[in-house]
Amino acid sequence: MDFKFEKLTTCQKAMGFGESINKLTWKFPKEEIYNLLSQIGRAVDSIALNISEGSIGQTNLEFKKFVGYSIRSLAEVVTCLHKAKRREYISEEEFIKHYEFAFNLMNMMAAFKDKIR
Repeated sequence: MDFKFEKLTTCQKAMGFGESINKLTWKFPKEEIYNLLSQIGRAVDSIALNISEGSIGQTNLEFKKFVGYSIRSLAEVVTCLHKAKRREYISEEEFIKHYEFAFNLMNMMAAFKDKIR
């Protein structure tokens, strides 16, 4: 027996992205624990959490709304990645790797959202 969201590729990819970002933040300085580190952690977790929450909603309209929240959270993560790069917490290569994954995930989620009727 599986929950609906466990079968969704977007949710699986969001879960993996969350773990990758979590490992990336281990390098952040301790003074960021209540600032950027906390913000990126909450945002990246919200991507998969909103997909799963929306998948058990009563209507497809509700599901579509929660996928939209996930997309917004992903945009927030990208902004945090930019800040981390500017503050030199991550390398250019780490930024590009995660940025490209985020870009592909964003496109996948937008297409998924459009298919929900």
